[in-house]
Amino acid sequence: MVKPLEGVRIADFTVHNAGPFCTHMLSQLGAECIKVESAQRPDIFRKPHPVYGRMGPATFDQVASNKLSVRINFKHPQGIALAKRLVAISDVAAESFRPGVLTRLGLGYEALRAVKSDIILLAVSSSGQSGPDSHFAGYAPLFGAWGGLGALTGYADGPPVEMRHVMDHTVGMNAAVAVLAALHRRRATGLGCLVDVAAREVSSSLLGEALLLAAAGQAVTRTGNEHPRMAPHGVYKAAGDDRWVSIAVETDVEWQRLASIMGTPGLAGDPRFATQAARHENRVALDDIVAVWTATLPGAVVEAMLQEAGIAAHESWTAREITADAHLRERNAIVNVREPDGRVRAAVGVPVRLSKGGDIGIARGTPKLGEHEEYVYGELLGMSTAERQELQDDQVIF
Repeated sequence: MVKPLEGVRIADFTVHNAGPFCTHMLSQLGAECIKVESAQRPDIFRKPHPVYGRMGPATFDQVASNKLSVRINFKHPQGIALAKRLVAISDVAAESFRPGVLTRLGLGYEALRAVKSDIILLAVSSSGQSGPDSHFAGYAPLFGAWGGLGALTGYADGPPVEMRHVMDHTVGMNAAVAVLAALHRRRATGLGCLVDVAAREVSSSLLGEALLLAAAGQAVTRTGNEHPRMAPHGVYKAAGDDRWVSIAVETDVEWQRLASIMGTPGLAGDPRFATQAARHENRVALDDIVAVWTATLPGAVVEAMLQEAGIAAHESWTAREITADAHLRERNAIVNVREPDGRVRAAVGVPVRLSKGGDIGIARGTPKLGEHEEYVYGELLGMSTAERQELQDDQVIF
């Protein structure tokens, strides 16, 4: 079956994480994504760095899987011309530089429209392409902090919590939806457009009721794992080294079942916990009681007992447990990919399933720098071997 975005081509000039995650998502839906870098300025995440317990480009491995790789030296005038040739055969161009950088290079929206009238240009930046703060640079922790999510994340007696990749990926997913909308509009009208995604606005869009409360003059504070109604509701220490279990109790019936399973004398009839409102009012004391019980049992045992009783509960899993999970493996949410050097590694697949839409997901591992130039420059652009060699000698393809 044909994949949803099969036939769509993306000229991918994005760097770091937010923009590349967007194009990574689109590539898993079938788009042909051509990542543009140079030996002089490779994507910073391609460089090995200590992260997630290993020395290597772990972040790049995730967001570059499935993509094709070519080199273009933007510092060379012919490099700009080559980039335009690539855009001319693409449906989408994507970038994540500071606003104005692409225009100064000669690759702004109007310049790209001149070579492809219906091009869709995705521009991902910290604060958008316009406005008084558009010149600000930014990384994921800034997006969450400036957008307000950081101030809501953490415990009431602690500082705001820095958010990293989850913020980048949320920006990328919002950008992917916007690109899909632009492609749908172009199919209906024949018109391309500039898609302007501001990362801090993505963060603010997730504040929801907190913004409404603040606008109404209400105090908005950090609440940790607490819920506005439910108790117990949190992550509790389980037996073992750094093992935890999440529990959420909504109804009085669920509470009575939990109290019975815990077997703590007098707990089921304790008036402090008799109703949902009472449990929430006395949630600190209730959390202490639940934590004493969970600490005596493996998280998997707590999970099994409570799930059987119809209570929402699960162990807090590590990344290693997730990659080995049979359920996620069966659904191809976690897949194995083979790298160019023959190494096989686990990768995160696309988190959706389509009854009609082909075998979506990751088809290949991380590309080597310039690995697909024979296909892109030779087959797609029709460049001869001699022409390509001349551009390499002149450090245009470099």
